[in-house]
Amino acid sequence: MNERFFQNLISGVSMGSIYALAALGFNIIYNATGIVNLAQGEFVMLGGMFMVLFGGTLGVPLGFAIIASVFVVTLIGIIFERTCINTLKNPTVMVLVMITVAASIILKGVTMFLAGKEIHTMEYFSGGHGTVPLWGGKIPTQTFWVLGTLAVVVSALVIFFNFTLAGKAMRACAFDRTAARLMGIPARRMVLLSFGLSSAISALAGAVIMPISMVDYQSGAMFGIKGFGAAILGGLGHNPGAVAAGLILGILESLSAGYISSHYKDALPLLILLIVLFIKPSGLFGSEAAGRLKKF
Repeated sequence: MNERFFQNLISGVSMGSIYALAALGFNIIYNATGIVNLAQGEFVMLGGMFMVLFGGTLGVPLGFAIIASVFVVTLIGIIFERTCINTLKNPTVMVLVMITVAASIILKGVTMFLAGKEIHTMEYFSGGHGTVPLWGGKIPTQTFWVLGTLAVVVSALVIFFNFTLAGKAMRACAFDRTAARLMGIPARRMVLLSFGLSSAISALAGAVIMPISMVDYQSGAMFGIKGFGAAILGGLGHNPGAVAAGLILGILESLSAGYISSHYKDALPLLILLIVLFIKPSGLFGSEAAGRLKKF
């Protein structure tokens, strides 16, 4: 295998895993509420920022730093849902979407005020900036953390949605919220759970990508765009499609940067997204209804 191609492929899979995790966050909230949380990218950014705070500035051990980062961002997501979403009576989808836009702006502004405008980074979790030789190329050790995180999250969601009462209740709300209420399922509690779960996944993505992708207060916008693009490309609400589409977008981005120009690495994947949606508006993996019902 060509070394240059392999390096670009590995880089693309690594970033694509983050886009896939962000897309899963979009899908979880969309399935529970029917809205697109446009503040999702900011939760990825916050996960990275808190990882720098706990793991870098405060010197907290790695495992505890990751847990603390995820916990704090999850708490922010829960507070956001309780104060801005749950308190509304019969809001329209447009109102809810605009609320998430406002939340995105506020989170970005507060982060800029507290963390500054400088770019933040940290060392690889395995120490230094080591690599593992493979097939003539070199894989950064942090890539294994990213891929492992995606595998763990996907496996956990499979178990949650298929073998737990709360997961099945969320599936029921996603399929028919009115019928779920009539069966005694607390729909509002499921919405709260969806925001907490989505925030936790995004925070975890932001934490593990920190050593590979430098983060500042504006990074959330791009994570949000790429994650939303993956969710749409995979079929909004379809979790397996989101994972596949996230990896596809990441690989296309890396290959375009390596073989065309880094100036086009953000544009080319989104251009392909537009072409695919023009041909198949429901995305690559079936209809929206099928995606909502089937969770992995």
